[in-house]
Amino acid sequence: MTSFVLAVTLLLLTGFGYFLGRGRALARVNGRARDLHSLPGYYGYYLALWCAIPGISVFAFWLMFGPGVIEHIVLSSLSESTLAKAPGSPEFLYTTIERIADGQPFATTAEPDLEAAAEHLKSLRQTSLAGMISAVLAAALCGLTWSWTRIRPQMRARNRVEHIFCLFLMGSSTIAVLTTVGIIFSLLFESLSFFRQIPILDFLFGLNWSPQTAIREDQVGSTDGFGAVPLFTGTLLITFIAMLVATPIGLMSAIYMADYASPNLRSVVKPVLEILAGIPTVVYGFFAALTVGPFLRDIGTSIGLDVASESALAAGGVMGIMIIPFISSLSDDIIVAVPRSLREGSYALGATKAETIRKVVLPAALPGVISACLLGVSRAIGETMIVVMAAGLAANLTANPLESVTTVTVQIVTLLVGDQEFDSPKTLSAFALGLVLFTATLVLNFIALRVVQKYREQYD
Repeated sequence: MTSFVLAVTLLLLTGFGYFLGRGRALARVNGRARDLHSLPGYYGYYLALWCAIPGISVFAFWLMFGPGVIEHIVLSSLSESTLAKAPGSPEFLYTTIERIADGQPFATTAEPDLEAAAEHLKSLRQTSLAGMISAVLAAALCGLTWSWTRIRPQMRARNRVEHIFCLFLMGSSTIAVLTTVGIIFSLLFESLSFFRQIPILDFLFGLNWSPQTAIREDQVGSTDGFGAVPLFTGTLLITFIAMLVATPIGLMSAIYMADYASPNLRSVVKPVLEILAGIPTVVYGFFAALTVGPFLRDIGTSIGLDVASESALAAGGVMGIMIIPFISSLSDDIIVAVPRSLREGSYALGATKAETIRKVVLPAALPGVISACLLGVSRAIGETMIVVMAAGLAANLTANPLESVTTVTVQIVTLLVGDQEFDSPKTLSAFALGLVLFTATLVLNFIALRVVQKYREQYD
C-alpha cells in the first residue's frame, strides 16, 4: 500500500513538473510562445521526465536490492549456534523469520533467537521503507530542480525529449532481445544437463513416456521412460483437429464479413465473434469436459464406437472454437485491406463476386491469411487448460482422435508442479520438451515467412 501511495505521489510530482516547466518557459519570453525554440509543452515534458526518471530509477533499485540487503543483515546478526541448529538452508531459516515477523501461526513456539531476529527484521523494514521514500522523493526533487534551472528560450527541448524517448525505446527493444536470449540459453543449458543423463535419440524417438526416476532396476522408468514421441503425436493430433475446425469457419466468416455482410451487420457480428477470444480457457475446458466430451461419447455409443470420456476430438474441437476469432478477425482485416482496384478490375472483366474472391482477393490476401493461421497454430500448440480437462494426462501413442492423449505443454506443467529436484531427469525433461517446442515453433515461423515472402513479391 505504501508503494502505491509513493507511486501516486511521484506521478503527481511529475505532473506538477510538466506545468512548472511549461510555465517557466513562457515566463522567460513574457508569454510569446513564438520566441521559444520548441513548443511550450516540450519544456514541460523535459521537466516531467527529469522528475520521473531519477525517482523511478531509485524506486526500482531499492525494490530490487533492498530485500536482499535486509536478508543479509538479518542472517549476519544470528549466532553460529542458531545457524547450526536451523534445519535446511539459510534461505529456509530466513523464511521462518519472515513468517514470525508477519505474525503467522506456528505449530511450536519459536526460539527466542528467532523472535529477536523477527523484531530486528521489522525494524529494518521500517527503516528501509522510510529510506526508500526519502531517497525517491529526494531524487525526483533534485531532478526537477536541476532541469528547472536549465530552461532557456533557445534550449532545444523537443530534441532532448525525443532523444530521451529514443533511448527509452532502444532500452525496451534491448530488454526484449535479452529476454529472448535468456530464455533460449536457460532452456539450452538445462536441456544439455538432461541429455547428459538421457540419450537424445531415446528422448526424440522413444515410444514410452513415463518420466519417473527409478530407484530399482525393475521399476517403471528404468529404461525407455523418456520417449517423447507420444507427446509429439498428441500435440500434433489435437492441433490438427483444432485447425480443421478453426481454419474453414474462421476464413469463411472473414470472407462473409468483408465482402457480403452490410456495414450494419458487420458492426454487430464482428464484435460478437471476437467475444470468443476473451473467454478464459478454463471455461472452454469446462465446456469440453462437461458438455462436448459426454456428447461425443453418447453419439459414439449409439453408433457402436468406443469414445473415451476424455478424447482428442473433444479437446481439439473446443480448441478450434476458441481459435476461430483469431483467424477470423485477422483474415477479415487483411481481406478488407486488399486494394479496391483489384476487385473492380476483376468485375470489369466479367468475373462474378465469388470468382473475384476465389481468384483475386484470396491470392492477394494469402500472406495475411497464412499469418493468421500461423497464429492459430501457435495458440493451439501452447494451450494447456483445455487439454488437461478434456483430453487427459495419458501419454498414449495413437492417431485415433477418439482416445485420450496429452500434449507437450501439459506434461511441462505436470513435471514442474510441486516440490521437485531440479537436478533429476524427471524435472529436467520439462526443459528438453520446452526446447523441442521452441525449435518446432521457430521452424514453423521460418517456413511461413518464406511462403509469405514468395507470394508478397508476386502480388505487390
